[in-house]
Amino acid sequence: MREEFALGLLIVQIFLLFLLCFGFFLLWRKVSQSNEAQPEKEQWNKLFQILHYEAEYSTRRSEQLLNTLAATERALTGHLGRLKTEIMEKSTDASAALLKEQAEARIMQVTALKEMAENSAKQLHEIRASVSERLHEAVEKQMQTSFSRVLEQFASVQKAMGEVSSMTAQIGDLKRLFSNVKTRGGWGEAQLRSILDDILPPDGFLINQKLDETSGVFVEFALYMPANTQNKPLLAIDSKFPTESYERLLDALEVGDGEAERKARRELESTVRSEAKKIASKYIVPPVTVDFAILYLPTDGLYAEVSRMAGLIDELNRSHRILVMSPALMPAFLRTIQIGHVSLAMEEKTQMVAALLGATRQEMIKMDGILEKLAKNTVTMGNSIEAARTRTRWFAKKLRNVATQEQNIATPEQEEDMTSQSLLIQEE
Repeated sequence: MREEFALGLLIVQIFLLFLLCFGFFLLWRKVSQSNEAQPEKEQWNKLFQILHYEAEYSTRRSEQLLNTLAATERALTGHLGRLKTEIMEKSTDASAALLKEQAEARIMQVTALKEMAENSAKQLHEIRASVSERLHEAVEKQMQTSFSRVLEQFASVQKAMGEVSSMTAQIGDLKRLFSNVKTRGGWGEAQLRSILDDILPPDGFLINQKLDETSGVFVEFALYMPANTQNKPLLAIDSKFPTESYERLLDALEVGDGEAERKARRELESTVRSEAKKIASKYIVPPVTVDFAILYLPTDGLYAEVSRMAGLIDELNRSHRILVMSPALMPAFLRTIQIGHVSLAMEEKTQMVAALLGATRQEMIKMDGILEKLAKNTVTMGNSIEAARTRTRWFAKKLRNVATQEQNIATPEQEEDMTSQSLLIQEE
């Protein structure tokens, strides 16, 4: 602040000196231009003196101001020093008090944290003990449950192993059974016989029936087909089970061998075609049989593989008049035949009922004539009975009144006329 004030005074002094110099310059120029202006020269001298006096006064004033400023600065410096000392002392006391309060607060916080830590440690210990106890109980219970479950599963596995062993033996027996062509045919026939027994009546099919007397060919099963004739035609059913071709196809599908699969399919298709051709040539003998026969495949899996062969079933039906059936399709087909028999029987019974109704109508006409004659006879008999009753009542009345009403006795003819008139009125 002092330096700024001194700089301001210096600027003022320089400005005054500049004005003084400028005044001297103007005065010198004025004197040099005109020597005749003596009064003005005196005025300028006075002005110069005044300016010189003002400059000296300004200089002295500046020095006084500088001295005053220095004294003021010294006073302010001392006052500021004392104030700074007081502030430092007060701030030191406040800092000490604040530090003391902070220290006490920190001590309290440390104490509280210590107590909290002790409580937390205690609670943690209790929780840990509780968790350990519960965990021990849960683990022990789980181990017991798991051990029991393992024992049960082990028993189940042993039981399953026994069943597998038994099933393996049965499968071996089944393979040995199916390895024989005659045995395979017997199994297919037994299955087909079971289906026929479940759906058709005992007299609805024949077993090992001879179709042609000349050739001596026997078919496994022959069904009576519904027909309105005395000798009903038969439907031949033959069971075929090409095990070798089917097993080769299943083995190829299991290992994923495409070439072996195609070869097995061609072999199975050829076998089915050959069997269908044999059935058509042996068991379709019209008019003893209908113009088609059935090739029965004992398993639905075999039928599914045959049905996957494009157009094979339709071609067998179209070329050889052979229907291919499976255990899933045969019951529906047999029920259709049974419905045909029932419909035919109902038609025959309907004709019999119609004939019976016609005969009943003729008898009813005759009965109506007899009843008409009986009605006429009944009317005549009623009149005779009524006349007899009238005469009887007349005699009774006369007997009651014979002593007292002899003068008023009416004749029987008059009573009869009165009775006839009463009957006519009632009839009208």
